[in-house]
Amino acid sequence: MTQGFGGHGHDHGDASGHGHTHGVIDPTIATTDRGIWAIKWSFVILAITAALQLVVVFISGSVALLADTIHNVGDAVTAVPLWIAFVLARRKPSKTFTYGLGRVEDLAGIIIVLIILFSAIVAGYEAIDRLI
Repeated sequence: MTQGFGGHGHDHGDASGHGHTHGVIDPTIATTDRGIWAIKWSFVILAITAALQLVVVFISGSVALLADTIHNVGDAVTAVPLWIAFVLARRKPSKTFTYGLGRVEDLAGIIIVLIILFSAIVAGYEAIDRLI
């Protein structure tokens, strides 16, 4: 076996149909599929948890549980920009975005930080409001 033009450890000779392909599945598809699956379940579980907590908050009036509910809602909402980023990262490169949209995850990270900041501000406001 010689190393041919492809540099993958075997020679093709003159045969045009050699029974296998050398195309590689784009690794972003595999990672984004798995990421989207994880995001879906994370979102569903956090949304159910937050909904149940909200019921208990209305019954008990607990500020601590309200803060945790706001935290869980914030965590659930952060799944949305990440989900969008994973979907956009799967797009093929275009004339405008010659390297694709894989870096959109960086923008999603900034949005997630802002969502977390907003949920912290809301929880802090509610705590101070209850103290007053």
